[in-house]
Amino acid sequence: MNNLIIDNKIEDKIFTIRGVQVMLDRDLASLYQVETKVFNQAVKRNIQRFPENFRFQLTKEELHNLRSQNVTFKENLTTKYLPYAFTEFGVSMLSAVLKSAKQSIYLVCQNVKYQKHKGNH
Repeated sequence: MNNLIIDNKIEDKIFTIRGVQVMLDRDLASLYQVETKVFNQAVKRNIQRFPENFRFQLTKEELHNLRSQNVTFKENLTTKYLPYAFTEFGVSMLSAVLKSAKQSIYLVCQNVKYQKHKGNH
């Protein structure tokens, strides 16, 4: 697993939007080691696998709120497109869409780790 990206700060990439915990397309693309554009194209080719409770696009207001509440987010996000948010269901579905087995395993493990952590608080 030498090529596996280890990200101990994955919790910093999880946001609550519309009352649901999500990860943004740009962060997931980074974990899969692809450009956000390529990542979103792969998802669009398999859009039937991503209903609204798996993936949704942020509104301008939601993006503004994220930028104003998160210093790290503010510094790292410059985009002319509204990002997509992936729920835990969407994150799990990515393993069927993207062909990086190591990253898929990593994301599933991180999701389980996060759920356990969330359950303890």
